[in-house]
Amino acid sequence: MSFSDLQSGVPFALALSIAAALGYGASQLRDADSLPFTPALMATGAPTPAASARPAQISRAADGHYWAEADINGRAVRVLVDTGATVVALTRDDALRLGFMLESDDFDHTVVTANGEGRAARIELAHVAVAGARVERVQALVVERGLPASLLGMSYLGRLSRIEATPQSLTLRP
Repeated sequence: MSFSDLQSGVPFALALSIAAALGYGASQLRDADSLPFTPALMATGAPTPAASARPAQISRAADGHYWAEADINGRAVRVLVDTGATVVALTRDDALRLGFMLESDDFDHTVVTANGEGRAARIELAHVAVAGARVERVQALVVERGLPASLLGMSYLGRLSRIEATPQSLTLRP
């Protein structure tokens, strides 16, 4: 199974790819601003190694997608693994549960989605871990409206040493 096979099954037209100008390559969604990534809000915590040593195993769900429970800044967040998303993208509700108190002015970046333009706030997460595959200081976007589920995108996945896909599971190797 290739990444394009995984990407084609993503159920959310809005969430095909959330992009910011982060240098992760071409994407169907892009930040209308061409500035380098400067998070509006920073997570607290000292920098630590990029990833832990344990691989994470994610089983394919009945709907055909790969859902995971991620530990983000010490809280559980259900995320859709989306190799087409340039960054981790959080719903506003998930960001609020994580303690990000965002004001309207924080949503100062335009993202282009399959359903048109939207607004997003840039943040940095202290860490993201899925079943032990932990990455520190992860860039993310909080999408103001219309994102049905938070996405585990390439700002996390791209920092892993390997992603292995089978028809039944994904293995994320730090």
